Amino acid sequence: MDIKNYLSQSFEDIKHVDEDLEFWYARDLMPILWYKKRERFSWTIDKAMVACEKSGKIIEDQFFPAPGKTSSPQWGRPKEDFLLTRYACYLIAQNGDSRKPEIAQAQRYFATQTRRQELYIQRVEEDKRLTARQKLKETEEKIEETIYTRGITEPREFATFKNKKIEALYNISTRDLKSKRWIPNKRALADFDSEVELKAKDFVYAMTDHNIKEQNLEGKNQLETELVDNAKATREALIKRWITPEKLPPQEDLKKIAKKRKWESKVLWESGDIESLTE
Repeated sequence: MDIKNYLSQSFEDIKHVDEDLEFWYARDLMPILWYKKRERFSWTIDKAMVACEKSGKIIEDQFFPAPGKTSSPQWGRPKEDFLLTRYACYLIAQNGDSRKPEIAQAQRYFATQTRRQELYIQRVEEDKRLTARQKLKETEEKIEETIYTRGITEPREFATFKNKKIEALYNISTRDLKSKRWIPNKRALADFDSEVELKAKDFVYAMTDHNIKEQNLEGKNQLETELVDNAKATREALIKRWITPEKLPPQEDLKKIAKKRKWESKVLWESGDIESLTE
């Protein structure tokens, strides 16, 4: 028997999906992991719960009691069942007896699947940041065109304009913020921003551009005042939702991520795996 293929097929066969939420019943997972006695499987679940708590996750978020669900005959006496997340299934496998070849294979399988899921989530988050960064660049170009005809025409003046946004949004100077986050002085702060920071900056610029045009603002002082007021208002909104901008940690360099994506696309194109480019 090909244990690896058996595990993969069987595990997906017993998966349930409800409104995009995937889960597994513990009673269905038990025979797939080659447990014959309910008591031994229950002990493994208990160990998995302890491991879940030690990992910093909330047990109830991974192991959901399923009231009214009783075990299949092979479980013995009726017992409350659990709805398990993919991570919970992984923990149950990891806390099994690895001396058994079947369990050892299950551990490798779930470890691989969990890692794939982690990489997928990481890629989705990176995509969000890349998209938000591009949107911010477009909004910056738009407001630069707007203020160019209204009193700010020199590159140095526009740099000062942007710095005032940073100081109002983070309550700290651009230089000090870069130093705090260990960002090279010549690099843009936005390349190390989280998604929420990128969107906050974009919102500040969008409001400012709108009000400049609606109120027909002119002159360096009026333009900068409008920008600072909007940045301060955005900061207040973030803080009310327990987000303090200057306390957010720097993220991975977006230029490195973009370079990595370009390299991946080149490799996939050369290998003929073109479909993966759109996945």
